[in-house]
Amino acid sequence: MKIAPSILAADFCHLEDQMKLLEQSNISMLHIDVMDGNFVPNITFGPDQIKMLRQRSKLIFDVHLMVQNPDWIIPIVAEAGADIITIHQEATTHLHRSLQLIKKNNTRAGVVLNPATPIETIKHVLDEIDMILLMTVNPGYGGQSFISSVLPKIQEAKKLVEGRNIDIEVDGGINLETAQLCVESGANVIVAGSYTFHGDVKENLEQLTRVINKQGATA
Repeated sequence: MKIAPSILAADFCHLEDQMKLLEQSNISMLHIDVMDGNFVPNITFGPDQIKMLRQRSKLIFDVHLMVQNPDWIIPIVAEAGADIITIHQEATTHLHRSLQLIKKNNTRAGVVLNPATPIETIKHVLDEIDMILLMTVNPGYGGQSFISSVLPKIQEAKKLVEGRNIDIEVDGGINLETAQLCVESGANVIVAGSYTFHGDVKENLEQLTRVINKQGATA
């Protein structure tokens, strides 16, 4: 079980300090949202910001591209320091080709599905991916409410990847209750933004770690 705090929800006035808090809390992965203002109605990090973060952190960078036609930015983000690049099934015409491009740039590859996108849409690219990211909110903004109808899709994803070394990640509306539900359903990577960074970061992560590890042991 892994927690990937979403840097989008961090206090940007104290970003380096908050990054250190993550490392002190034994966090190994950082979730970084790249939004283009086209595929989603918001604009966030770009390659330059990822490069600056890379200079200050040894965390695994899990870069989520909310970008229409992402092929042009994949090599740039990989060079900037991404360890994992996930792209939306809905954002690219040639998903298989885009995943191969990620791998060509020596980066692990993942596919993201919006809440309304069926899991069956990626069954023919399983050989190309290391992660499935299931959105539990509609992408574009932090702080949204969890969409519980995605839980059965997490269960479907777990069945789909049975026997394969593919992570199932969830992102959106995560708190102690919804994290437990996601782990029960089969997720093993939990993205937590607002929950992590609002209040005492270390205490929040300790509580979340206890919940997902306890639930993971019984799942």
